Amino acid sequence: MLSRIGCRSATEAWAVTRAIVLILFAPASRTHTLIAYLVLVHRYPAQFKRMFKSIYDPANNYLIHVDKNSGPELEADIRRYLRGFPNSAILTSHHARWGGYSLVDAELRGMAQLLEMGADWEFFVNLSGQDYPLKSQDEIATFLKRNRGKEFIKVLDQRKARPETMTRVSRYVVEFEKRIVRTPFPRAFMAGVSPYIGNQWMIVSRRFCEFVCHDPEAERYKAFYRNTFIADEGFFQTVMMNTAEHGEVVSDDLRMIDWVPDGDIKLRPRTYLASDAPELLASPCLFARKFDATVDDAVLGLLDERLRADERPPTPARRPSPVPVHVSVPVSQAAFLAS
Repeated sequence: MLSRIGCRSATEAWAVTRAIVLILFAPASRTHTLIAYLVLVHRYPAQFKRMFKSIYDPANNYLIHVDKNSGPELEADIRRYLRGFPNSAILTSHHARWGGYSLVDAELRGMAQLLEMGADWEFFVNLSGQDYPLKSQDEIATFLKRNRGKEFIKVLDQRKARPETMTRVSRYVVEFEKRIVRTPFPRAFMAGVSPYIGNQWMIVSRRFCEFVCHDPEAERYKAFYRNTFIADEGFFQTVMMNTAEHGEVVSDDLRMIDWVPDGDIKLRPRTYLASDAPELLASPCLFARKFDATVDDAVLGLLDERLRADERPPTPARRPSPVPVHVSVPVSQAAFLAS
């Protein structure tokens, strides 16, 4: 039957089959677009595809940015793969460099394109290609519906909680295509604005996305942070905490991340292994990072088993009942303050 409706590969057949099952047996509210995903990819196409399947729902919108530094082959591979998913698109590829404003630019361009892709989604979620969900899309949707009007983003007063990072915004920085130059030239912070910091990951409202992308008030923040270091860990927090166009701010990005030292200027997320599975499966977080299938593929298999169990469809023989939901409790803010 699937060949009759134009499925040209196992991937497309899987997408169509899952879409049919979800449309026929999911509650009516699932047809409403709740989530817009932006996924940033720079390597490991097979792992990205596996992660994409784990977060895919025909009711959501998906936008993928492939780092231009990764070469045209990676983007071409992912572009071919996404042909089987009509609610997905590719964001124009730009160079994205760690520490540079180019990462903020990718997020802003992604938000803007997702706003054009769908008129009714409520939450923006950003992920990397090495993230993985800890909850099913049903669970994530249920949690977000119960928390409408909230912004989930790690927020700390930069001067008080992370004073050692103030040099990121107090020295003039220039990003080139292949390198970042941190000059010794000092600069004053924005007048009347307090700096905040967190990390790159967030689940924020459509209202905030519209503001930060299109409101003239946000332009001066873009102009200043364009010449700062590691802007993606402070730009969105600073805009949100110094303006009014957002919901209640919850200092929690809902990600399970084990930060470990990596040199003098940053922390990096530890790569999870199969031995971490019990903690991952017990976590109230919605997502975790990071994973590397070339280092440990088994941990992804264990997560997949849990996700499949949570998304098992009802039998067609009887009237379907709602999919069971394991309620996720928001992570304590205090648990994140030390990271």
